[in-house]
Amino acid sequence: MREKTHPADLTAHDAVRLIARRQLSPVELAEACISRIEALNPAINAVVAQDFDRVIDQAKLAEIQVIEGQPLGVLHGLPFGVKDMIDIAGLPTTFGSEIFRDNLATKDDAIVAAMRRAGAIPLGKTNNPDWSAGGNTINRVYGATGNPHDPLKSAAGSSGGSAAMLAARMAPLATGSDTGGSLRNPAAFCGVVGFRPSPGVVPGDTRALSLLHLSTSGPMARTVADVGLMLSVMARPDRLDPYTTVVDGRTPWDPAAFAQPGRLNLGEQRIAITEDFGFAPTDGVVRQAFRNVMARLGPHLGRVEDHHPACDGADRIFSVLRGLAFIGHGKYLHMAPEKVGPNVTVNVAEGLSFSPQDIYDAMAAQGRYYRDWQVFFESCDFILCPAVTISPRDWHELYPEHIDGVATKSYYHWLAMAYASTLSGHPSITIPVGRDALGMPFGLQIIGRRHDDLGTLKAAAEIEAVLADDPDFAAPWVDLDQLAASPPIAATPGFIPDW
Repeated sequence: MREKTHPADLTAHDAVRLIARRQLSPVELAEACISRIEALNPAINAVVAQDFDRVIDQAKLAEIQVIEGQPLGVLHGLPFGVKDMIDIAGLPTTFGSEIFRDNLATKDDAIVAAMRRAGAIPLGKTNNPDWSAGGNTINRVYGATGNPHDPLKSAAGSSGGSAAMLAARMAPLATGSDTGGSLRNPAAFCGVVGFRPSPGVVPGDTRALSLLHLSTSGPMARTVADVGLMLSVMARPDRLDPYTTVVDGRTPWDPAAFAQPGRLNLGEQRIAITEDFGFAPTDGVVRQAFRNVMARLGPHLGRVEDHHPACDGADRIFSVLRGLAFIGHGKYLHMAPEKVGPNVTVNVAEGLSFSPQDIYDAMAAQGRYYRDWQVFFESCDFILCPAVTISPRDWHELYPEHIDGVATKSYYHWLAMAYASTLSGHPSITIPVGRDALGMPFGLQIIGRRHDDLGTLKAAAEIEAVLADDPDFAAPWVDLDQLAASPPIAATPGFIPDW
């Protein structure tokens, strides 16, 4: 394990073990995370709402429980960040929307409540774009979030605040959510781990269109093991999500297994690799970085074929279903159009433009798409591909209009590498694998079979272990001293967008 002198540098596994052994105080850990936020957050604006007095009070209670020998949860004493799309009682939940600037949560979201029951302590809210619409974390409530590796570059989105918080080592864990890569893209840009589970593994009890499985919450951390630990708590039985199968109070998957997933022999796996799934507009820098990673991993893998499932109509399917999911936000356009960001505005208009025939065709096409992926995985165990189509760019750019000189089709077209697996409902994890030629973190996406979330975690952990001691391909760490010396991001022109 890397030598650490600061408690906030500890992994979740290490911290919870030290707390249980009384070698680390929950108060000491909370104070260390708060100190990091106070020192570094001005440079990147990852944490946007907090009540540190309450955090310390909860840490003191956690310490008493340790001293008294009370039963401890698997996350006992661990601070965690919460994306500003879900509630922490007593803190604002704005959804990144000016309409909800003063919205104060009166109770915990189910995910936050589950984390609390496991002993974790909500540290604060993390930034996201207006209604999480888009791959760049910027809104008119809290402003922009910068990438800890370069505060003038994007942390991606929509879980950009969570990823930036983790990369700056302000906390060991953070929540995120994902439709078109909102867990995986920020993880790739910031050099951390983001896991999109199979539909229903992490219940979504507040999803408006409960039968549309594009969106799901998931865990984020700095290591695969910590993501698994957090998933073991998030993956609870809950009949309020129609994709969460609950029989006799249990799910078909064992949540506890995610915390200790076990080993997997990479040499026995059948691996498919692709740079673009045949349709994603992928930058040359990303393609080369992926080839470099695959050359490094090649001797450790089993059968490797340059191949991918059929992705016919992926762009159209995603645009129709995404537009359908955003139609409900039309009420905010009627209420206060000047307070609705451009991405949401575009998505509402797009959704309303589709006819019933368009929607039927897209849903039927998704059914065929899903079945094509299942057939493909009969002769394949995992797909490896880049996580994102581009290297991090200036956060002033709301979205890339061109990639390698070719125009993108929409503000979300550059997320195609992620929504390829969103449409099939397969578990997908992004892990950091060094830096690209521009010096920014590069993320590898690992996609497993539908419902093989445990196997996907195992494969990711094995690849992480292969690269862990390689200075060229291990997870890149942020230079905290340099970040602390950076000017406040709020002083940068355009911090609050002029939409």
